[in-house]
Amino acid sequence: MKAVQFDLNLPKYAFSKAAGKINPSFYVNSPFTCLQLREVEAPSLPKEDWVEVKVKYGGICGSDLNLISLKDSPSTSPFISFPFTIGHEMTGTVSKVGRDVKDVAIGERVVIDPILACEARGIEPMCHECQQGNYNLCHHMKDGIISPGLLTGTCKDTGGSWGEYLVAHQSQIIKLPDNVDDKNGVLVEPFSCALHTVLQNPPKPNDSVLVIGAGVIGICLVAALKALDFQCHVKVLVKYPFQEELARKYGADEIFYLRGDYVKDIADSFGAEVLKPVIGEPIVHGGADIIYECVGSKKSLNDAIRFTRRGGKIVLLGLASFVDNLDMTMIWLNELEIKGCFSYGTDVVHGERKRTLQIAVDVMEAGKVDLSPLVTHYFPLEHYKEALAAAPIRKKKIQ
Repeated sequence: MKAVQFDLNLPKYAFSKAAGKINPSFYVNSPFTCLQLREVEAPSLPKEDWVEVKVKYGGICGSDLNLISLKDSPSTSPFISFPFTIGHEMTGTVSKVGRDVKDVAIGERVVIDPILACEARGIEPMCHECQQGNYNLCHHMKDGIISPGLLTGTCKDTGGSWGEYLVAHQSQIIKLPDNVDDKNGVLVEPFSCALHTVLQNPPKPNDSVLVIGAGVIGICLVAALKALDFQCHVKVLVKYPFQEELARKYGADEIFYLRGDYVKDIADSFGAEVLKPVIGEPIVHGGADIIYECVGSKKSLNDAIRFTRRGGKIVLLGLASFVDNLDMTMIWLNELEIKGCFSYGTDVVHGERKRTLQIAVDVMEAGKVDLSPLVTHYFPLEHYKEALAAAPIRKKKIQ
């Protein structure tokens, strides 16, 4: 089968990292790139309680772009095995089932929960976090019957959605109802990141909320707040007009653009005061009750810190790794609470605990959200370079 794989080769890595800073196309187009379209064997079932899935759509996640542009921290490398087929956002159909698989049939439309925790790895007894349903915090993501990998798309044994087939443990399979189309299906995974974030860090009634960033995760965050009927006032900081259009579509109450004197505009909306230090950037006295930071850059993190009220909370979804010269003063001065969020696990809605991806599908099935307008382009696997070139384009046509 064909698959787009990432294979760590230190000389290639060093060349691509240096050349890519001069011309980003070298991350993909250079003969020395770690990224390759290959003919490989389809992944085999590790055990008889696994299934094979034929991929229909594989999404491009911001984490995939970080990987390809070599921005990932080496801290995650012990939990990755090479070469791996990229991709964890997907929809497809079951094409093979092991003898011990229950309640999953060939031909069913599915998405997968890509986290590779104790159950998938055949580890018994499961670690404490997996027993609690926090399998995104599993202690054994480098152990068990498969190679290291935080999730499908970082493990060399499972394949990924940038290949024609992948394999998944039966516990990872989430079935798609007939009224949830494939475009929504491929967005179940990023929507689940947003759902998990707001369910673990819910705003209180009448809280003022600021969402920093309006990429896919930021828009999904706004959609999650509204789909779960949180009674809060949602402001969104955007860069591009199409992001404003989407943010408003999914329920944002106020929009601010990252340009001009946006610091004063946002501060005024909170009834806060802008103060000018002796030197350096202005600070804000007052601000949001809770901020969801969905970018992960130095600028966005700095904005999150200064736009949060005293005693407020910052929730980090953006993929930050190394952040130089970030002023931490307002964190301790304002006694801010900062919480990181990684992917999804199990969460409670209406008194029932479920896998977050199942909650996402249930919300879509109930007609509470339609994320299909976020899908703007389609490419065959062989045209992955064109897909990667299109991914950062900021003038999207909203369908």
